[in-house]
Amino acid sequence: METVGLGFCYEDLPVGRRFRTIGRTVTEADITNFVSVTGMLEVLFINSDFREKESNIPGFAAPGALVYTFMEGLLTQSTMQHTGFAFLDMELKVMGPTFAGDTIHCEVEVIESRRSKSRPNRGLVRTRNKVFKQTGEQVLEYTPLRMIKARTTDTEPGEA
Repeated sequence: METVGLGFCYEDLPVGRRFRTIGRTVTEADITNFVSVTGMLEVLFINSDFREKESNIPGFAAPGALVYTFMEGLLTQSTMQHTGFAFLDMELKVMGPTFAGDTIHCEVEVIESRRSKSRPNRGLVRTRNKVFKQTGEQVLEYTPLRMIKARTTDTEPGEA
């Protein structure tokens, strides 16, 4: 019997493949719980008086780390179940604020895909992940490199 909900394998992710996640609305409870559990007790996130009187950011902003982890959660659920083995590297840019009430999603493009030389049953895949709000504004971009399962141990064309 087929198991549904399994993630992509290396062979499913050639350079140029693109897809997007579903949306996720960020709530005040999400922000409060995230900053509490991580210890990110910055006044911007925990003090409404400070936000109203001293901050240049109008509204209850979410930490960029929360936005990134929400996207990782959506991607894990939809693309990496039973196939993701390691998160190896990334660059991250926060490009704008995300507020309580914003609905965010991720648009993904595969920008690097190669078989692991030391583990031929694995692939190394880097994606460019762009996070957008419901307004169309891009708020975050990151480029994770992951080790993922391959269906075969075939060598790439031109490899010995």
